[in-house]
Amino acid sequence: MSLMLQTPRFRLRQPLPGDAEPIARYLNDFDVAGNLARVPYPYHIGDAKAWLRTRRPGLPLTETNFSIELPGHGLVGHVGFHLGPKGPIIGYWLGKPFWGQGIMSEAVRASLDWFFPATNTAVVYSGVFHFNAASLAIQHKLGFTEIGRSRLLCLARNAEVEHIDTQLTQGVWKAHKP
Repeated sequence: MSLMLQTPRFRLRQPLPGDAEPIARYLNDFDVAGNLARVPYPYHIGDAKAWLRTRRPGLPLTETNFSIELPGHGLVGHVGFHLGPKGPIIGYWLGKPFWGQGIMSEAVRASLDWFFPATNTAVVYSGVFHFNAASLAIQHKLGFTEIGRSRLLCLARNAEVEHIDTQLTQGVWKAHKP
């Protein structure tokens, strides 16, 4: 399945083997990797290639990932889903040169616009490390609510870190859409 979503400023497309270099470039920045649970630091081209090999055809919709492709820049980040213990989890990252431009809010909104109808999932989970106010602001803007706190391993920090757990129900999503 080849899937592409178009937003007013960019497109979201399936990751490709040729994405390894920009993925490694942006994730080999502690300011980015240190906000993510499942990304080591330093992050090498081999890490990107290994992850890209897991993006094979036929994965369930709950394992869909999108590369954020910005005109004139190419790949600048990712947004994607994976299955957690309670249900689907959305995660995302953006290269530091593109922070503060509303790109991630637009990408997460578009991916959720696709995900909820495609899967008929009742709840999507997410969260942020306690120090990641920018990512938490994105989630609040999109209707996510805080459901608790936990401790989560951050590979880049090699430590368990306080995590603010969030969720978004399909009903809140529908009511919250502009």
